[in-house]
Parts: sequence; C-alpha cells; structure tokens
Amino acid sequence: MRNKKWISAAAAVVLAVTALPFTVTAGKNEEKELTKVTLNEVAHSIFYAPQYVAIEEGYFAEEGLDLTLVTGFGADKVLTALISGEADIGFMGAEASIYAYQEGATDPAVNFAQLTQRAGNFLVAREEMPDFKWEDLKGKKVLGGRKGGMHISM
Repeated sequence: MRNKKWISAAAAVVLAVTALPFTVTAGKNEEKELTKVTLNEVAHSIFYAPQYVAIEEGYFAEEGLDLTLVTGFGADKVLTALISGEADIGFMGAEASIYAYQEGATDPAVNFAQLTQRAGNFLVAREEMPDFKWEDLKGKKVLGGRKGGMHISM
C-alpha cells in the first residue's frame, strides 16, 4: 500500500514537471484576439481608482478585453448609450433603469452588480471648518451634484 502511494506521488510530480514548460509557453506565440467592450461610467470617481489603474496597467488586455472607457456625465446619458448599443456596460445608479422600466421600456437595462458600499461624494468648503457640524450648513448654499445625477435630491 505504501509503494502505491509513493509511485502515485512520483508520477504526479513527473507529470507536473513535464507539463510546466507547456503551460509557461502556451499563448506566448499566439496573438490573442481581444473582445471589444465599451464601458460608459456616469462620472469619474475616486472609488473607481482600481479600475483606472487596471486599464493603465493593461490588466483588461491580459484578460482578453479591449476596454474603451467613456464618461457619460449623467445616468440618463449612460442608460441611453447602454440601450442604444453604444455601450456594453454602464456604471450608474439603479434609479435610471427603474425610471426607464416605469416608463414602459420594452428592453430595460439589467442591474447586476453593486459597485460601492457608500456614495463617493465629498463635502468641501472654500474655507477650513475645523469643528464642522451639519448644523453649520443652515442658511448656506450647497451645490448638490452634477447635471443628470441623483445627488441633487440630498
């Protein structure tokens, strides 16, 4: 019984060692045809920084994707690009697809992933406010987002 285990282990090692050169060179000589994918994002956000790094470092290409990134500047425009076929994937809030569905869209967008756990919004001021409290905003004018975005409803 002990000899069978030893022989099986030795055979596995020999097989792995002989197969290793083939796995290392596989695909090196072949030019992989990349799949074109257009991603339309609602806005540039610090929360998408890992994606921007992956694009710049060529990680999508390594996985066989020729990724084109487009900024739609509003969920309404991202959804339009998605439904019209200009984009394959749209990064936007779920509200745009819900509005389209409620309006009777025959080919609504499918929400399939959550990108972030929290909104990527920042509250900034012209002057430093070391002991800031939300009450400090009473009577102030606050710019609440971008055209086409949902953050205005805050």
